[in-house]
Amino acid sequence: MQDTSKKKLPSPVDIEVGNRIRAQRRLLGMSQSALAEKLSLTFQQVQKYEKGVNRVGASRLQRIAECLDVPVSHFFDNTISGDPACLDEPYAIRNDLVGFLSSAEGVELNRAFAKIKNARTRQKLVDLIKSVVLI
Repeated sequence: MQDTSKKKLPSPVDIEVGNRIRAQRRLLGMSQSALAEKLSLTFQQVQKYEKGVNRVGASRLQRIAECLDVPVSHFFDNTISGDPACLDEPYAIRNDLVGFLSSAEGVELNRAFAKIKNARTRQKLVDLIKSVVLI
């Protein structure tokens, strides 16, 4: 008899794909319910995909990509292979970035930044933020 009390942990790739789904959905200002409706799913299922709890099948990921207006490769660019040796600093930085971009503050900051039409103003803002971070 198998011991079913141990839950299988989500793979790092499933978590990364979920983070990218969440980030793109939020960037578009789409709710989990709206995405779920387009996919004929419950919002709870979308939530599980975004947390990496449930693995997204290939055909479902293709449909998600269509709904979020990105290529399927968007969910895998620079992802890790699941090998613990791949958990290096650049991955950690990318993971932090994806996490920030999926946060409410990240989405709000990106939307506000995108509304700045003057390239020089945008660059000065980037320079200002870099100087604050270095202090």
